[in-house]
Amino acid sequence: QVQLVESGGGSEQAGGSLRLSCTASGRSLSNSAMGWLRQAPGKERELVATISRTGGTTYYADSVKGRFTISRDNGKNALFLQMNSLKPEDTAVYYCAAASRVVYSSVISSYDYWGQGIQVTVSS
Repeated sequence: QVQLVESGGGSEQAGGSLRLSCTASGRSLSNSAMGWLRQAPGKERELVATISRTGGTTYYADSVKGRFTISRDNGKNALFLQMNSLKPEDTAVYYCAAASRVVYSSVISSYDYWGQGIQVTVSS
């Protein structure tokens, strides 16, 4: 069983930065696609960024391109999301996820392991 635990969330002012981390335990995810998703109140969960098993391929939602950077450290079974130039519309619960059956995916349904989520709040 895989457990994903997010950290690094919190409150920040618009224009600031936060770095989310996700640590996996239970099995290695070095051969799995991984990603970050978010869900704002009253909205559907959306894909924010994904990364292939080697880190060579990434996907970003249009709303975060140029501001967020996804990365991974397979040796530490960890995933990261550097969030810069934060906007109030980035406020959401952020989830770390892994797609254990594929090496890369930008489709939410591929992700079969999820963290519990962490709150990110950006004030104007």
